[in-house]
Amino acid sequence: MFPLPLTTAPMEAKLVDGLPDGDGWQYEPKWDGFRCLAFRDGGEVALMSKSGKPLARFFPEVEALVARLAADRFILDGELIVTVDGALAFDALQARLHPAASRIAKLSRETPAEFIVFDCLASGDRVLADEPLSVRREALETLMAGEDDAMLRLSPMTRDADAAADWLRLSGGALDGIVAKRRDDIYRSGERAMLKLKPGRTADCVVGGFRYASGSDQVGSLLLGLYDAAGQLNHVGFTSGIKDVDRAALTERLEALVEAPGFTGKAPGGPSRWSTERSAEWQPLRPELVVEVTYDQVTLDRFRHGTGFVRWRPDKAPRQCGMEQLAPPLRPAEVAAIVAAT
Repeated sequence: MFPLPLTTAPMEAKLVDGLPDGDGWQYEPKWDGFRCLAFRDGGEVALMSKSGKPLARFFPEVEALVARLAADRFILDGELIVTVDGALAFDALQARLHPAASRIAKLSRETPAEFIVFDCLASGDRVLADEPLSVRREALETLMAGEDDAMLRLSPMTRDADAAADWLRLSGGALDGIVAKRRDDIYRSGERAMLKLKPGRTADCVVGGFRYASGSDQVGSLLLGLYDAAGQLNHVGFTSGIKDVDRAALTERLEALVEAPGFTGKAPGGPSRWSTERSAEWQPLRPELVVEVTYDQVTLDRFRHGTGFVRWRPDKAPRQCGMEQLAPPLRPAEVAAIVAAT
């Protein structure tokens, strides 16, 4: 029997604008992967997602890693990541959630997942969830001591806020963020008890099209594009942070620029055959307008989530808006080098 139930929810983090400083804080890199709690009791292993779903069938190689650890009874908290050519690849990680066992087996060989651990909820017969982080980290380091499999690693940490800030600065915006934890705090299952600082990433994008708001004759979202090395304008995402007071004037301005094709490379999808709403269609524009947006992650050369509108950039030529602006995922080896440098 596991020391804690499989339904135990991981402790989560809330977004902040700056790192807390002072005594009692611990800082760690934020990894762009799948959160995972690993349970082991002898020969029995379970991997659980943040939503409480079993993950072992999708990541059999990680299940085997956990089963090979010298310690045979524990609960670890960490992140599953997949790297391709040394760089984090969230799309390759998502591809592992496949219904076919044969496909999972193939991908587990071709793009094996790594498990980066950063907390310990139980070790042996000792439940640590109600112990302070300082005690849990010591137990984690003891449990991981002597383990040399590169696919199962201890996440670095520092108690120096300036050093943690340097991780973000030296990464050039490619690190997914920093997590701050109180060293005297217990493991608050399911609570947003940690703090996370994300880098302020921005990109200047060409407005290659727009969509009308649902049930409206005014603009709802701007479709964003960036030029690739071949000179093709590729759709990379959207922004919908348009103030209501600006919508009428902006709609008139955009409608005067409507002209096909809009995007000359990858284009937005059209409406489905079941959709009759005008908002499902998109209007192509002459590539004349440039807008600055904020974004978080990039997957397959696209913003993974909606972006935040910052400002118009009339001072910038559309052809100056290239794909090279997008921060590439930071390689785990580069994270280790940055940590060592600070």
